[in-house]
Amino acid sequence: MAQRTVFYVSDGTGITAETFGNSILAQFAISVRHVRRPFIDTPDKAHQVVREIAETGEREGRKPIVFITVIEPEAHRIVCSAPALVMDMFRTFVEPLEDELGITSNHRVGRFSDVSKSQEYSDRIEAINFTLAHDDGQSSKNLAEADVILVGVSRSGKTPTSLYLAMQHGVKAANYPLIPEDFDRGHLPPALKPYKSKCFGLTIAPDRLSEIRNERRPNSRYASLENCRAEVAQAEQMMRRDGIAWLSSTHKSIEEIATTILRDIRPDRLVY
Repeated sequence: MAQRTVFYVSDGTGITAETFGNSILAQFAISVRHVRRPFIDTPDKAHQVVREIAETGEREGRKPIVFITVIEPEAHRIVCSAPALVMDMFRTFVEPLEDELGITSNHRVGRFSDVSKSQEYSDRIEAINFTLAHDDGQSSKNLAEADVILVGVSRSGKTPTSLYLAMQHGVKAANYPLIPEDFDRGHLPPALKPYKSKCFGLTIAPDRLSEIRNERRPNSRYASLENCRAEVAQAEQMMRRDGIAWLSSTHKSIEEIATTILRDIRPDRLVY
């Protein structure tokens, strides 16, 4: 598999450039070495990055690929002069939109500018705090405030999905592990019963679950394939019986899981 060095250069955090660049590069069968260079907002910093790009190209014998989101005019000009394939996101998308809308963009640097005045940002911080406080069944307080409650066996992907929902979408996501005591009772944990309409289940292939658990507790009953098969089967049976929507996290990314949850539980969050 071919390897290329890809730079993400921005006068902000570089997250926008990296997210967009990764989405594009995922369409190609290449191995990528990622280099993010944030806060390139002066000519001096821009010259330093260009030198680094040039040295990389000389060393590797092929032009680096550079995704940029740089607003400052002189820094922008300098970065665009780099001996590389430079993909300018603002020139590609912002300028055509300015022409179409008949207005000039505010050329704000990054999505995190003026966060103190952003209600969306405040809501996102509140959602993250809620999700951390309600991770892995730590607390059943204020569950009425939850937008979604993820349920599933231990290590099925509940925590990373919950945090992604909170950080990216401002969703208050609690998560509860299903444990042997729940299977013995044959129903959801009592604390969740009033909020069953908010529950969404995650399951996973037993062999994959066994692999994940063995990394945490090697050669334990907890990680044994036999136990994983039993827990997954009982969890899926419980979800069917209680009418809880669920999906398998085995071959899905966190982004795919989160989007499915939003579509089924909070479709309003897909429109904003």
